[in-house]
Amino acid sequence: MLDQLEAVEARFQEVEAQLQDSAVVSDPKRLRELSKLRAELEPVVLAFQAQRNLIKQLEEAESILGDKSMDAELREMAEMEIPDLKKAIAEGDAEIKRLLIPKDPADAKNVILEVRAGTGGEEAALFAAEIFRMYIRFAERRGFKVSVLDESDADAGGLKDATAEIQGEGAYSLFRFESGVHRVQRVPKTETQGRIHTSACTVAVMPEAEEVDIEIHQKDLRVDTFCSGGKGGQSVNTTYSAVRLTHLPTNTVVQCQDERSQIKNMAKAMTVLRSRLLQKAQDEADAIHSAMRKSQVGSGDRSEKIRTYNFPQGRVTDHRVGVTVHQIDSFMGGMIEPIIEPLRAAFEAERLQALEA
Repeated sequence: MLDQLEAVEARFQEVEAQLQDSAVVSDPKRLRELSKLRAELEPVVLAFQAQRNLIKQLEEAESILGDKSMDAELREMAEMEIPDLKKAIAEGDAEIKRLLIPKDPADAKNVILEVRAGTGGEEAALFAAEIFRMYIRFAERRGFKVSVLDESDADAGGLKDATAEIQGEGAYSLFRFESGVHRVQRVPKTETQGRIHTSACTVAVMPEAEEVDIEIHQKDLRVDTFCSGGKGGQSVNTTYSAVRLTHLPTNTVVQCQDERSQIKNMAKAMTVLRSRLLQKAQDEADAIHSAMRKSQVGSGDRSEKIRTYNFPQGRVTDHRVGVTVHQIDSFMGGMIEPIIEPLRAAFEAERLQALEA
C-alpha cells in the first residue's frame, strides 16, 4: 500500500505543477479535467501525509521512552502519548483504505428514476404515488433538479407508473440502492373492516447514460408521436408533442410527454432509452457475477423485496442491512438518510473487504 500511496502523491504533485502551466490555464477542457483529478487525489494525499507525520511522532516517542538517559518527565510524557498515537494511526490506516477504494464512475451521474405500481390494485397505485413523491422531496432537499418525464395515472388515483430525471453531482451515489420491490402494510381507505393489506411497487434507478455509453441505431427504433395527456397546458390533447420510442431488438418502450416541444421530448426519451439499455446490459453482467458472489446489500434487482413500510406500527425496515426507522411520516416526507447512509456504509465495507482480499 505504501508504494501505491507514494505513486498517488507523486501524481498529485505532477497535477499541481500542470495546473500552474499557462498552456493548461488557457485550455478550459484540460483545466477542468486536471482540477477534477486534483480534487479526487487530494483527500488521499492529505490523509497519507497526516499518517506519515503520526508515524514519525510515534517513532520519536518510542525513541525517547527507550532512551534511559532522557529526563524522566519527558519519558513519562512520551509513554502517555504512545497509546493515542497508535490509535490515531490505526484510524488513519482505515481512512486511507477507504479513500483508496476505486470510485464507481456512475456515482457522479444523473439518475433516471422509475416507479411502477405492483401487486395490490388501487392501493399499490396510491403507494407508488407516495413513493414517487418521497423521492422527489428527497432529491429537492439535496439540491438536485427534478424533471418528471412521464406519469400514468391510475383510475382511482395514484400512479400506474412514473419516470423522472434527477440531475446533480453524485445523484446516483445516493439513489443507487433504491432499486427493488418496496412493500407497504396498512389499512386502505376502502377497507371497511380495518384489515391490514399488503401491496407493493417496484423502483428502478439507473445512471443516466450518454451517447458514448451505448449506441442506438436508427434502424432499430420505431418512433410514434401522440397528443400529450395529463395535467394542464394548452398543448395537452391538441398537438402531437408526446413521443414513444420502441427499441425493436429488445422491445424496450419509452415515452416522454412533459415538454411542449416534440424535439425536446424526443431527446429526453432517448436519454431514458439509453439508460434502460445500459442498465439491461449491466444487469446481465451482474447476474453472471452474483451467481458466484452475492452482495451484502443485495443485488438491487427489481424482483427483490428490499424494504417494508408498516404504517400501523409507524416503521420502515430495510431488509438488506436490517435497519428500522420509526419515524415513517418524516421518512415518507423525503427524510430517507437514516436508511440511505447505512446502505452506503455496508456497500463501502464490502468493497473494502474485496480490496483487502
